[in-house]
Amino acid sequence: MAEMIKIISAGGTIDKIYFDANSEFQVGDPQIHHILAEANVALDYELESVLRKDSLDLTDDDRQLIFNKVQVSPQKRIIVTHGTDTMATTARVLEGITDKVIVFTGSMEPAKLKSSDAIFNVGCAITAVQLLPPGVYIAMNGQVLHAAQANKNLKAKRFESSDGEGPILSKV
Repeated sequence: MAEMIKIISAGGTIDKIYFDANSEFQVGDPQIHHILAEANVALDYELESVLRKDSLDLTDDDRQLIFNKVQVSPQKRIIVTHGTDTMATTARVLEGITDKVIVFTGSMEPAKLKSSDAIFNVGCAITAVQLLPPGVYIAMNGQVLHAAQANKNLKAKRFESSDGEGPILSKV
């Protein structure tokens, strides 16, 4: 049987839901469980919601909480769902954890929207966390990048590698 995957939800756009008649969004319950159930994903995972915040509202204490949860987890394969605006910042905080495969993912639009990239990004993260060696990665926009080189391109609405090397799975 495959190794259990730990999923830590920190909030972000992936978990946003309509809050009121004015079409305002609020971070709600983790959506990754629904995504995996609808896709009939057959793997063992444990979901823990640690924050329900927009990533622009995360503090150093919030990042330390995520670090602590990952560090003490008995699972060696971990996915963190996170808002995209500061995903790379939080991912870099976890680079000191060297004995686990840690993959961050999220979405540019809420998972509940039909046009969301959430399903695709979660699928990429699920695959990446099972295949990669220990390290901290970001799985977004069909790419898996080392956290240290990942940057969000606001204009293009996607993550890119700052080292010019591109996605790491193209090198495997």
